[in-house]
Amino acid sequence: MLCKIAWSNVRRAGRDYLVYLVTLTLAVTVFYAFNTISVQVDIAGVAEQNPGMGDLLGNIIAGLTVFLGFVMGFLMVYANNFIMRRRKKEFGLYQILGMGRGQVARIMALETLIVSGGALVLGLALGVGLSQLMVFFTASLFKTQIADFHFFFSPTALAITVGCLAAIFAVTLVFNLRVVARAKVIDLMGAERRGEAIKLRNPWLSAVVFVVGAVAVGVAYARLLRDGLPWDGGDAAMGAFCVTTLTVVVGTLLLFFGLSGFLLKALQAVRGLYWRGLNMVTLRQLSAKVNTVSFSMAVISMILFLAITSVTAGMSLASVMNESVERGTPVDFTRCLIYFSDKTVPEMNDEAGAGDAADAGSGRAYAAATEPVDMLATSAADTVEYDTANARPFDLASITGASVQVTVYDSTPRGAEVPLVTLRDLCDAVGRELPNGVESDDVADLGLMVMRESDYNRYLAFRGMPEIDLGENGYTLLSDMGESITGIYNDVLARGVEVDFGGHVLKPVAERVNEDASVFQNAMMGMNSGTIVVPDALVEEENLPLYYGYLLVNYKDGVSVEEGDAYVSAPRAYGDVTDASGNIVGGWGAEATRTTTYASTDSMNGLISYLAIYIGFVLVVACAAILTIQQLSGVSDAGPNYRVLSELGTSEREIAHSALAQQTVFFVFPLVVGIAHAVVALKVVIDLVALFGGMSIGGTVGLTAAIFVVAYGGYFAVTYLMSRGIVHDAIRVRHAL
Repeated sequence: MLCKIAWSNVRRAGRDYLVYLVTLTLAVTVFYAFNTISVQVDIAGVAEQNPGMGDLLGNIIAGLTVFLGFVMGFLMVYANNFIMRRRKKEFGLYQILGMGRGQVARIMALETLIVSGGALVLGLALGVGLSQLMVFFTASLFKTQIADFHFFFSPTALAITVGCLAAIFAVTLVFNLRVVARAKVIDLMGAERRGEAIKLRNPWLSAVVFVVGAVAVGVAYARLLRDGLPWDGGDAAMGAFCVTTLTVVVGTLLLFFGLSGFLLKALQAVRGLYWRGLNMVTLRQLSAKVNTVSFSMAVISMILFLAITSVTAGMSLASVMNESVERGTPVDFTRCLIYFSDKTVPEMNDEAGAGDAADAGSGRAYAAATEPVDMLATSAADTVEYDTANARPFDLASITGASVQVTVYDSTPRGAEVPLVTLRDLCDAVGRELPNGVESDDVADLGLMVMRESDYNRYLAFRGMPEIDLGENGYTLLSDMGESITGIYNDVLARGVEVDFGGHVLKPVAERVNEDASVFQNAMMGMNSGTIVVPDALVEEENLPLYYGYLLVNYKDGVSVEEGDAYVSAPRAYGDVTDASGNIVGGWGAEATRTTTYASTDSMNGLISYLAIYIGFVLVVACAAILTIQQLSGVSDAGPNYRVLSELGTSEREIAHSALAQQTVFFVFPLVVGIAHAVVALKVVIDLVALFGGMSIGGTVGLTAAIFVVAYGGYFAVTYLMSRGIVHDAIRVRHAL
């Protein structure tokens, strides 16, 4: 009997349950589809390029699903609150007719179970279909080919989705039972005659609060634009960022708390508009509702800000890496060597001890190199498959065709404390500020790297580029970073800035940085933050210590890319980097093939894109659904007022337009504030990413707009259509009387 009543109630109250059902169905669809990522990457061939990507993405998406499940749980409770307020009289009538509270509670539980079950079935059906299509999307993101597409179903994704849905159901059920247990019959029967308690604030005070909030938000914007993001991890920078974050949060809250009074005073000043049609009624109702939902509007604007920022910044960052990797992979294989400095060698020998550093009995120890090491020959000290019977030297020379080794030096002379050339010095020379993100970083104060003219010309010849002639007092600058740093170097060169290099005045021989000729290792993004090329004699004269060595290798004829990559990627133990006396003078750094760099870039792009779209879509749906439920609840509560307006001769069309105006404000204002927050944040993100490569959000604005049109705009349309139905029902009651 109770099941029959519950099923009948769901069918009869279908319009009330529509938003609840649609939102829950979307959540199940997205949760399932995105949690099949580990299966998708296998079918799309991503696992062949990056074997661990499926597990990594799967774990991250699963963790995000739990977090987003909490968000959706809050949303469902809010949605259920709307349904409960609409049906309290019905539940009170059940008790008057003799049902106990336990029976009423079971009916509510059955109704929630029926709707949740329907959402699960619909959502899984849509999710299974969407996951099949997403395989092609995954392949396009990771730039792979689908060799064997087949239908699939993921029990793991099903378990995660059902678990989140069960948690949402449990929370909703507890809320429903709590309402029935605490409410008195008289309260339930009179619920439709009592709306939310509304406290109208003093309009002037509200306007002042609005202005204070706007000022606080403006101050936060100014601080963020000035200080940037605390990416270097300094305590002072992090403290300033926390203050900025707190300021914008408080400012946003005050902005919405004072919104009603501000709107009232602003529109009352335009008397012709205020007294036209139902504008006065619309504004009064709007002002009252803003008072009651101001906190939720502020939260929604912050969530929308996170959604916009995550989608736009994430997709744009992926685009940056795609562009940077083209320039950042000049050869088949690169290897880096880090030379030990005079300052660190004594500490290393002390820590190593009398028998641990490097065969103390044979006189070997850590030392600072005085001459560059032959990196190709020294690579033979590595042991391939060192833990097997096939252990053998790493004969890199056997697969090497054309190659070049370049060496860079520290710009701080031995025995000195101050570098000869720093980024800060160059900024001062052209009157420019340091880029955001490097004020306390090594790039600013530890000096540019220094390269010999002869080394650089060998590199240029290897790359098939024209050599340079510095003469006795010339220099040029190199960098493969983004415009925020490279732009400074271009300014220095274009203005002909003279550089004091240990008492030698050097003049630029180029007008701008050759970024393509500044790449010394395979990498996804720029790695050369600044190098000054000077005549060979100056390096010797200034007694500059060795800093880095770069070995660039192209495989020889007859060795395919696959064979070469397989050889350099085989497991091996790194040998000691020693000088002619047998002292250890350096350690091996990063090494990368062109193939692995591209694969890493594709994997990172896919990861970022997935997370951005997943987070952005779910957050936008959550915000839009909360606003929809708020507005439908408000329209339902205003039913008696609409009946009065109809009795006074107001047409249904005018009343519906009044409701539309209110809903437009509630949907648009949080969106406008969220976009404003996002624009400022993205400006800072763009400046930071510009350290490594140019970032433009133009290509991702379309995607972000599409998400908002489909999700946010769709919910707005549903809100208006459903509210028109509620208005029509309210007026129809009046005519029936």
